[in-house]
Amino acid sequence: MAKFKKDGGRPTPAINTSALPDIVFMLLFFFMVATKMRDKEMKVKTQLPTATEVEKLEKKSRLHYIFVGPPLNAEFGTSPRVQLDDAFATVDDIQQYITLKNGEKDEKEVPFMTTSLKADKTVKMGIITDIKQELRQVNALKLSYTASKEVKD
Repeated sequence: MAKFKKDGGRPTPAINTSALPDIVFMLLFFFMVATKMRDKEMKVKTQLPTATEVEKLEKKSRLHYIFVGPPLNAEFGTSPRVQLDDAFATVDDIQQYITLKNGEKDEKEVPFMTTSLKADKTVKMGIITDIKQELRQVNALKLSYTASKEVKD
């Protein structure tokens, strides 16, 4: 019969880390693709109206957004408010906002800029008309109404 003896002198082999950089870069790439960066913090509710004819705009970089709807926080009331970027504004602030945003763009792109109006479906047409009048004063005549596509059952 053979004798087994313990050989305590054998070291455990090192962990192979050659695949570790590949795994790290795959995870990094996954999170870069899967993460959606939100550029504006919503302060108003915008439940979009439905439409039968919806067209997707191609160049998002050529859009100015104006949000209109009741505030999400009840301490600001229940009447519709205008949101420009991340702050509440009045209809009178729209001219200054459009002028400032056009100043940030290249001069060649300014004629192609479109104002996208995201209004809650409960907002009355009076405030929308006031916004359109202010946009006319600044010569921002390209206006897009944002709506969701109607789902047919």
